[in-house]
Amino acid sequence: MTIAKKNNYINTELDWADDNPMHTLADRIEWKPTAKGGLLPMVIASKEAQGKFIQETMKNYLTLLEVVNNLRQKEEAKKEARGSSTVPHRMQ
Repeated sequence: MTIAKKNNYINTELDWADDNPMHTLADRIEWKPTAKGGLLPMVIASKEAQGKFIQETMKNYLTLLEVVNNLRQKEEAKKEARGSSTVPHRMQ
């Protein structure tokens, strides 16, 4: 029987998603100076663009996390194959 390792990142990701719901996004607007000295509101990042960015970032993060976990598993397998590197006290 093998025991699966607990993924500590799942809770972090769910907590982040709970703390940053997508429906609360709003267009980011800044005031841009005009040639005549006035100011015009300009959308710097629409809520759609922000949502797409968040989704792409999370997708890339999860892909990278999978690669890192695979590398960790390979390193653990190497350590198990080599055996313990500690020398017993009586052999020192």
